[in-house]
Amino acid sequence: MRKYILHSTAMLLFVMSSYAQIDPSLLRRVPKDSSGMQMNLDAVYNRPFLQIGKLPVALGGYAEANYQYLGEDGITEGHQFQMRRLTLFVSSAISKRIKFLSEIEFEDGTKEINIEFASIDIEMSPLLNFRGGVVMNPIGAFNQNHDGPKWEFVDRPVSATQLLPATWSNVGFGIFGKKFTKEWAYAYEVYLTNGFDDQIIANTENKTFLPATKLNKDRFEESFNGSPLVTAKAAVRNRKIGEVGLSYMGGVYNKFQDDGLMLDKKRKLHVVAVDFNTTIPKTNTAVNAEWAWINVDVPSTYTEQFGHKQQGGFIDLVQPLIKKRMFGFEKAVLNAALRVEYVDWNNGHFKSTGGTIADHLFAFVPAVSWRPTAQTVLRLNYRYQLKTDLLGNPPAKLGGIQFGFATYF
Repeated sequence: MRKYILHSTAMLLFVMSSYAQIDPSLLRRVPKDSSGMQMNLDAVYNRPFLQIGKLPVALGGYAEANYQYLGEDGITEGHQFQMRRLTLFVSSAISKRIKFLSEIEFEDGTKEINIEFASIDIEMSPLLNFRGGVVMNPIGAFNQNHDGPKWEFVDRPVSATQLLPATWSNVGFGIFGKKFTKEWAYAYEVYLTNGFDDQIIANTENKTFLPATKLNKDRFEESFNGSPLVTAKAAVRNRKIGEVGLSYMGGVYNKFQDDGLMLDKKRKLHVVAVDFNTTIPKTNTAVNAEWAWINVDVPSTYTEQFGHKQQGGFIDLVQPLIKKRMFGFEKAVLNAALRVEYVDWNNGHFKSTGGTIADHLFAFVPAVSWRPTAQTVLRLNYRYQLKTDLLGNPPAKLGGIQFGFATYF
């Protein structure tokens, strides 16, 4: 599978590298969907694509790279340069109401190669559309709307990567829809997919850790326990107020039977997330926030370091400072930004002492970003982070500078 992806990508890169040899008059940007107000639901198609002539296939993608110098409790790994990810999009309008889109991501060079999205969409009506293939589970907003060029921060939110599994996708099917009026837009998504496995509690982190299940590449081929994962989201957006989304994801995570032999009871996990984004009209300040609660049925044989309840989230504030022509770019923007984030991997108390279990993280990230165009961002971040262990000892302090860029192409 890895070899197939590499060969396919090499061919795609060859085609893209041939753009310079093609008559520019044959190249055109595929227009984005402008039917009504854009929501997080629309993020999968709300990207720049380039089409050659009358070919039915459009191409696109984005890249992220950065430099960082971080130190934790006086210890540092020095100057680090990273190629975080290269993501390629291929879309096709098979007919007027049938679309296909794939998203292939290369992380840390080619250390990880993932098919994050590869689905066919069939539109029956605005409120009833079918989607099948590798779908992105819409838990929270970041999992839907995660493209690097859309954010002013080098790192993805900790709650999206270390609490929820960021860019969490699975094979499955579902329906979605959207309706809008003059001032309001309503949207929903419901999917049944393959889901989690017991690595969420049997992992090298030695704690309840949902992202560990992403190591199971077999989830694109078969279900770990034969039980579907249910993911559902409803969202509403007002043109003046902003967008609010409420999502749920849940199902059985353990292998409770094998060849008809009962091994354990069905152990379930439940995730609820709420997200909100808006732009304050008077100051043009963008606000983006998300919070998630996780409840896991952990076996009684596991120690208290494996949390039954977890929670966490983030809030981003982005304030445009200057909007004008800069360095030859007509619509450049200089922004100031701030991210505050918190994650608690074990929201509970020790049975023996009644004391609070810690195991939490708090981070504060001020940033300055410059956008020469809307599709490209250069960003300078300072990260200050406090991470407290299970017993509540004095937190490990991390701080440092990150500088990088992200751009669509």
